[in-house]
Amino acid sequence: MEHRKQLHTELIPFREREIVIEGPLPAERLAGLKLHAQLDAFRRPPEQFQALVEIAGLPEGRIIAARDGDTIVGYVTFHYPDELERWSEGNMEDLIELGAVEVADDYRGLGLAKRLILLAFQDGQLENAIVYTTEYYWHWDLEGTGLSVWDYRTMMENLMKEAGMVWFATDDPEICAHPANCLMVRIGREVPLSSAEQFDRVRFRQRFMV
Repeated sequence: MEHRKQLHTELIPFREREIVIEGPLPAERLAGLKLHAQLDAFRRPPEQFQALVEIAGLPEGRIIAARDGDTIVGYVTFHYPDELERWSEGNMEDLIELGAVEVADDYRGLGLAKRLILLAFQDGQLENAIVYTTEYYWHWDLEGTGLSVWDYRTMMENLMKEAGMVWFATDDPEICAHPANCLMVRIGREVPLSSAEQFDRVRFRQRFMV
């Protein structure tokens, strides 16, 4: 599979200056920046920053970042499924996970998450891939946003729909563990039918067991 990476940049006015949204960023460029201290939803910022640099260095890895000066204030990650998760079982070169999406508290309300995700799909960069995301309510910042589980689910669903991702059914135990959890998927226009069928076998393990 060809991993198309074409750098795009967008400027967002913010407090008499501009926030830069750009990506996919190469690892060496990303390493010269720093991560905002509020970006700690998944792990401590220094550890998360190292993980972002590592993802950016992968052939399929993509980091789209929003930065204020040299400080990353938001990001979205794209990479192959974790080898310990169900989604890697198909050994699919054209299956990419939209992983972490995070925006620092001080920069929320600017629509950065939407802009980060939309930029990643510009110019057909991911039209030859199936992009999926798994939404688990235990990862959501319910306390910080003050939203209910269902309102947060609606917000995340609407966010992913902006990039053409839609709800897909699955029998994955983690997703089925709570009705607010969901799988959302975007199948690119250039993805062959064989890949779509293979993805069906991965998301419905029980259906294809003999």
